Amino acid sequence: MAYKKTNNVMIENARLIFKNFSGEESKFNRGGNRNFCVVLDPEVADDLIKDGWNVRFLRPREDGEEPTPYLQVSVMFGNFPPKVIMIAGKNKTPLDANVDLIIRPYNWEVNGKEGVKAYLKTMYVEIEQDVFAGKYDALDDDDLPFM
Repeated sequence: MAYKKTNNVMIENARLIFKNFSGEESKFNRGGNRNFCVVLDPEVADDLIKDGWNVRFLRPREDGEEPTPYLQVSVMFGNFPPKVIMIAGKNKTPLDANVDLIIRPYNWEVNGKEGVKAYLKTMYVEIEQDVFAGKYDALDDDDLPFM
């Protein structure tokens, strides 16, 4: 295979689905494989498919809806560990999050087939804090009245 340069993919305000950061074994995941999927805009999905990425599609929930494109991203801590930053102020109770991430490609070829595998390069997670989180921030979990 001639070397093919594939660019990183940057996604702001990403919507993550099928999150398995612990590598838990399941019907759809081999034990120890840490990964998640990110929902893609249709235009981005088309570009990635043209470049050889393994874009998959969720079936529509209702008639007339288009399939939702997504990309599975592996999280590995070997030779190129990802940089993951969580921004949560001092609060302990995340309710929602904004995720910006960079996915790095790995071009592969096996038995005449080739493609691009997605690996997490960088992830920033900004936790959206609720109005009461600051009130209870200074307390240990043992001091909270409802824990």
